[in-house]
Amino acid sequence: MATMKAIQISQIGAPSMLVLSKHIPKPTLPLAAGHILVKNSFAGVNFIDTYHRSGLYKVPLPYTPGRQVIASIEATGLVEAVGENVTTFKVGDSVAHLSPSCYAEYSTVSAGYAVHLPSEISLEAGASLLLQGLTAMALSRIAHKVQPGEFALVYAAAGGTGQMLVQICKNIGAIVIGITSSAEKAQLAKTAGADHVITYSTEDIHARVMEITNGQGVHVVFDGVGKSSFDTSLACVRKLGSMLSFGNASGKVDPIDIMKLGPKQVRLMRPSLFQLVSTEEEFQSLAKELIDLVKNKKVSTHIHKIYDLVDCPLAHTDLESGSTTGKLILRI
Repeated sequence: MATMKAIQISQIGAPSMLVLSKHIPKPTLPLAAGHILVKNSFAGVNFIDTYHRSGLYKVPLPYTPGRQVIASIEATGLVEAVGENVTTFKVGDSVAHLSPSCYAEYSTVSAGYAVHLPSEISLEAGASLLLQGLTAMALSRIAHKVQPGEFALVYAAAGGTGQMLVQICKNIGAIVIGITSSAEKAQLAKTAGADHVITYSTEDIHARVMEITNGQGVHVVFDGVGKSSFDTSLACVRKLGSMLSFGNASGKVDPIDIMKLGPKQVRLMRPSLFQLVSTEEEFQSLAKELIDLVKNKKVSTHIHKIYDLVDCPLAHTDLESGSTTGKLILRI
C-alpha cells in the first residue's frame, strides 16, 4: 500500500498534538467521478486549523487537519490524476483548492472546489490567498455589501485576512480604518491601503473611531478577534450599521443580551465562509474573481513565513501568539 506524509492529531490540545506521520495511506485510484488528485506543494495555515486542534470546533479523532465537511483548509499543488467527468483540469495543471486533508502530501479534491493558478501566481502565493481572500470577499460582498464612501473598521489589519479586507474594501471605494497592535503592523496596514490606522496598545479604539467618523461610527465592523473586542466593536457601529463577528482569535464571544442591539438598530451577524459560499458555482465565481484581482495586481498577498511540514506545531504557536503579519504557509 502506497503511503504519504501528513500531519495528524490523536487528541485535542496544544500545538504539540500536531504530529507528522509518514505512513498515512495515499488516496487510491481510480478517483470518484468529478474529483482530481493533487500532489500538494504548499498548505495555508489558518485560525480555523487552531480551532480544530484545540477542540473549540469538534472533529473526529484521529484527525488530519482539513478532514472536515467542505474544505476547512487550503493548499496548492499540481494535478496528478483526474476522475471521470472532469473536463476543466488535466494532469500537470497548477491549482489552488479547498478540500479535506491539506496538511498532507496528497489531497483528493472535488474539481468544483479547485481553481487554476495562472503563471503570474506562484504555488507559494496561491497558498496564501485562497481561504483568507475568499473570506474577505464573502464578508465584503455578501455578508455586508460594502459601498463606496462607507467607513469600514477592520481588526487585525496587518494579518492575512485583515490585509485582504483592507485591499478589497479600498478597491470598492470604502474609507478603511485598520486596527493593529504595533507601529510595525500599522505600517503594513497602511501599505495595504488603510486610510487610518489605530494602534490599540497606545490608542483608545472607540475614541479614535468617533473622531475619524465625526461621532457617527462606522458602517461595518469586520471583527475576527472575538471575545476581547466584541463590546468595543459594537460601540463603534453607527445607527443601522453592521457588526460582523467572524473569528475567535481571542476566544469565543460570550452570550450577549440582544437588547444591546436596540439603541442603534445594529445588524449583528456571525458569518461563515462555508455558509456564505456553499455551492461549487458560488465558489468558482468568487475564486475566479479573486484570482483575477491578484493577477491584475489590484490585490496582493503577504507571506509572513514558510514552515516545513514537520514544523507545523511552531506555525500554530506563532499564529496564536498574535506576533505574525500576513500569511503562514507550510511547505509539504
